[in-house]
Amino acid sequence: MNRTTRYLVGAAVLIVVGVLLLLQNLGVIVGAENVFWTLGFFAGAVIFLSIFIFNRASQWWAVIPGMVLLGLGILVGFGNQLGQFSGAVFLIALALSFWLIFLTNRALWWAVIPAGVLTSVAVVSALPESLGGFETGGILFIGLAATFGLVALLFGREHARWAIWPALILFIVGLATFLSSANLLSWVWAVGLILVGLYLVIRALLISARQPRAVPPAPAEPPSPPREPPAQ
Repeated sequence: MNRTTRYLVGAAVLIVVGVLLLLQNLGVIVGAENVFWTLGFFAGAVIFLSIFIFNRASQWWAVIPGMVLLGLGILVGFGNQLGQFSGAVFLIALALSFWLIFLTNRALWWAVIPAGVLTSVAVVSALPESLGGFETGGILFIGLAATFGLVALLFGREHARWAIWPALILFIVGLATFLSSANLLSWVWAVGLILVGLYLVIRALLISARQPRAVPPAPAEPPSPPREPPAQ
């Protein structure tokens, strides 16, 4: 999409929005606020997404406002139908923008982090209210751990070797938070300490078995008797 086409599309959107506002002020269209804003957000989303689609290499940023406007249009137009899932849908739209950035340009590996974080928050926001805070918190931390684990798996050798550490820490925190809701954390600590102790014992035995045994020195030979001088 060249610059002239973008200007024409933007001008057409502005004209349509202006006509809708004029008809609403004249009373021709009554109660069309949601329709107006929905169409406006969708039109803006189409413009930015078109910029991204036709020039993904240099205009990758356009997918972010495009998906934001798309999510806002869905919220305004279909918020009542979505109910408690409206927030999750908007967060998924935001996450999808960063997933698209990563999938279309693997050099922008950093996009995996906001994509995974937003996806995890979206999943937690869609969970039923019957779940307690520990369960949802555990799921959130495990989702964040999966995000950094994916970064370490895909780009650990090149750019993000550090990502394995937040992945491990977040996974441990998430697992502990999730298990604490079922009163299993004390059992986990007990079993974990036993396993660590057994590991240290087995490791010590293996190290001692691999060490070569000391060979006792051979007994020294007795000294030979002195030779007698030859007879004259």
